[in-house]
Amino acid sequence: MPARGRHPLPRIERLERVVQAQRGRCFWCGRDFGPLVRPTVDHVVPRVKGGPSWPENEVAACRRCNAERGHRTPVDWLEECLRRGWPVTAADLAAVLGALDAAVETHGGARRARPYLRGQLRRLTRWGSGTR
Repeated sequence: MPARGRHPLPRIERLERVVQAQRGRCFWCGRDFGPLVRPTVDHVVPRVKGGPSWPENEVAACRRCNAERGHRTPVDWLEECLRRGWPVTAADLAAVLGALDAAVETHGGARRARPYLRGQLRRLTRWGSGTR
């Protein structure tokens, strides 16, 4: 990881890679991206909470999901998505949060994001076991 947490790939290339990895669908609602449904970068750990602009913290989301989520926590937004019947799963979110946690351990930095990230991982684990 380069100095100051900057990633060597430009933002648009990172977005294109994550869209391909998600098979051209919104991470949260599952809608296919196209001319009317444009992908945006959604930081799973929000930037205001110290979330880095690293590929491990970025998913492709449609504008609707990104705007409606705002600064809600990932687990809060997961619950809302499931309430709406959308196809995102706790395992999907756990994979993203786990990859980010591993990246933080490997690369360092993201000091402000660490407590938030770890709290979301704990909450997701409790949520998945049925204890809310």
